Amino acid sequence: MGIDPGLTRMGMGVVEGSLGRPLALVDVNVIRTTSALPVWERLVTIEKGVDAWIDEHRPDAVAIERMFARSDVSTIMGTAQAAGVAMVVAARRGIPVAMHTPSEVKAAVSGNGRADKAQVGLMVTRILRLDAMPRPADAADALALAITHIWRGGAQSRLEAAVAAQALKAGTR
Repeated sequence: MGIDPGLTRMGMGVVEGSLGRPLALVDVNVIRTTSALPVWERLVTIEKGVDAWIDEHRPDAVAIERMFARSDVSTIMGTAQAAGVAMVVAARRGIPVAMHTPSEVKAAVSGNGRADKAQVGLMVTRILRLDAMPRPADAADALALAITHIWRGGAQSRLEAAVAAQALKAGTR
């Protein structure tokens, strides 16, 4: 499951598949909140939406976009708060959470770490063999995160497990 965090729009996408096999769209959605509500109420709406999606789709992992510094601090704060809520919902169930940077996701799906939103959306459409590009961009970005995690997350998990096993082995000598 991929999550493109945001306080106004939180993209969520579920993709099924494995490395070396065709991927398939399971579902995609966007949780929307209005800026007319206090932040804490918006976060509760996001929490309930992510909670329901995880209950419905039972993902093996949740991949969330890693935030990076932007000039608008208020935007980054809301995005970080929404991401934190998604992490807690997944962690509460024991579901592994992975973080992927925007450039990592763009490079994974398009081959270009500086691809624009249209290029990412087009590649998500092609990779998942969809008839139309997912809209809004938050939906396409969430699917791109899920694709990235399937393609790169498994390898990263295997590397981390190998390093941990080596460290354990070295500690027992």
